[in-house]
Amino acid sequence: MNKVLVTYFSATGTTARLAENLASAIHADIHEILPEIPYSGKDLDWTDKKSRSSAEMSDKAFRPAIANKAENMERYDTVFIAFPIWWYVAPTIINTFLEQYDMGGKTIIPVATSGGSGMGNTNRELAPSCPGAVLKTGKVFPANTGREALKAWAEDVMSRK
Repeated sequence: MNKVLVTYFSATGTTARLAENLASAIHADIHEILPEIPYSGKDLDWTDKKSRSSAEMSDKAFRPAIANKAENMERYDTVFIAFPIWWYVAPTIINTFLEQYDMGGKTIIPVATSGGSGMGNTNRELAPSCPGAVLKTGKVFPANTGREALKAWAEDVMSRK
């Protein structure tokens, strides 16, 4: 198996649990994407059109700053990227992350948590941020999905061309 990284953004800890289970299940390295300015509960209030997350998601060109970098990204052939679904897509901080690295030749696999929606237009909105990568169709999981289910899915999606 090639070198695999599970990287994730988790504003409330929900996606972190899923990412940790996935990394453990497939024996991958793990990296948390930390926003330069952490999100507060008020920032995440999707019912407030003026909340930080609402403002960011209404401007698809917005790129929230990231406080940390993944070490030795060039080592990884496959990158699972986990995030909560916001407004039917990945938060724009995921675009920020992808754009920090040369993802050409890598396989990118989105993994998400959601309060009720699917992946929506996630791949269409992420594709321009990782030119030259193979961007596979991702999947939404409950945060408490067990390691065996995650392992079976990950091995299946990694084996597909």
